[in-house]
Amino acid sequence: MANRGIRIPAETLLALRTRLAGLPPRSAARREEVGRIAGLFGVSPSTVYRALKSLHQPKGLRRSDRGKPRGIQERDLARYCEIIAALKMRTSNRKGRHLSTTRAIELLEEHGVQTPEGHVQPPKGLLKRSTVNRWLKDWRYDQPRMTRAAPAARFEARHSNACWQFDISPSDLKHIAQPAWLDPKRGQPTMMLYSVVDDRSGTSYQEYRCVYGEDAESALRFLFNAMSPKEDTEFQGIPGMIYLDNGPVAKSLVFQTVMERLGVEWKTHMPAGSDGARVTARSKGKVERPFRTVKEAHETLYHFHEPETEAEANLWLRNFINKYNDKPHRREPHSRIEDWVANLPETGIREMCSWERFCAFAREPERRKVAADARVSIDGAFYEVDGDLAGEEVLLWWGLFDHELFVEWQDKRYGPYRPEAGQSRCTGIASANLRPVKSAPRR
Repeated sequence: MANRGIRIPAETLLALRTRLAGLPPRSAARREEVGRIAGLFGVSPSTVYRALKSLHQPKGLRRSDRGKPRGIQERDLARYCEIIAALKMRTSNRKGRHLSTTRAIELLEEHGVQTPEGHVQPPKGLLKRSTVNRWLKDWRYDQPRMTRAAPAARFEARHSNACWQFDISPSDLKHIAQPAWLDPKRGQPTMMLYSVVDDRSGTSYQEYRCVYGEDAESALRFLFNAMSPKEDTEFQGIPGMIYLDNGPVAKSLVFQTVMERLGVEWKTHMPAGSDGARVTARSKGKVERPFRTVKEAHETLYHFHEPETEAEANLWLRNFINKYNDKPHRREPHSRIEDWVANLPETGIREMCSWERFCAFAREPERRKVAADARVSIDGAFYEVDGDLAGEEVLLWWGLFDHELFVEWQDKRYGPYRPEAGQSRCTGIASANLRPVKSAPRR
């Protein structure tokens, strides 16, 4: 009887294999060599043959069924894990709290869950917390992976002026000593930085404006200046698209009308939380970067000398922005403004219209009933219209940048009309050409 405690050394087996390699396959000498080693170690010839076969063969370090559940069918366990992961996601709040695995298993076993495929309720005691947590992690149904945001999709326009990124940011200076105008009822206006950045080249144009919050009027004035020709920079033209956030400017009907008349497509990012776990309201980095540069490299010098007027602040800012545009492009071996010039489309630059034409685009519609004396009141100013319109419900089109009023009735346009003598739409302001900014267009 063979002794199972004896193990044949590897060097003995190697020497035996060398000797056997020089013998014919069916030689009796082979059996004698194997029998001699078997007798030497007190084992059977079959044990020697098995030892020769297993010599220097790789051995598996894991079970053959590794990665597959053994106590339950893989299809059923995957279905239960999907439901438990869905319960955790459905019960999550903004602080990250959600249903635990143990509690989700209890609800699933005691009450079950109604799914589009039917009612699912596993037998009690079938699911274990440690098993479910393990397979949730292996199948990527765990909470960290389920709530992980998708990677950001970066984009870049192929040509200059194909896309402008527009944004507004409060200046670190906050206020200036001599604002162009102010409303006594609202205090001192805030100094804001208005900026557009060409998506392809990174060329920027910025202006200071003292306003009471974000409004369409100030944004349109700034965009007109950005699109118009300028003496100290080549940056100009009507862009193909403007990308901005979901603020008051994008929601303004006047802004949308002007962009439509200019042939400019405007897009906003999706609001936060509108696409599941995916982060949608990401910062517009190409327009945020110039803001940070201006505030760190330019506005910090205001500690030594502050501008007194808005015009003086814009003059200093314009000199800095021109130097900023002369800096190297983010990846090309030339400056930003050179990249803007080199990548203009074959059709060239779409020139901006005149200010008078632009003002005609910025007219806000409002439905109103004309009084019996053929007068209409807007912001405390009275406009006398044609007598045929007395008592009729009409559509008013009043200019955002001027005092002219047009009236539309039965597909016919009347006007322009101006305020009656001695009246102005500007209330509480010293200059007749300036008026408080409207927070939102009336519909």
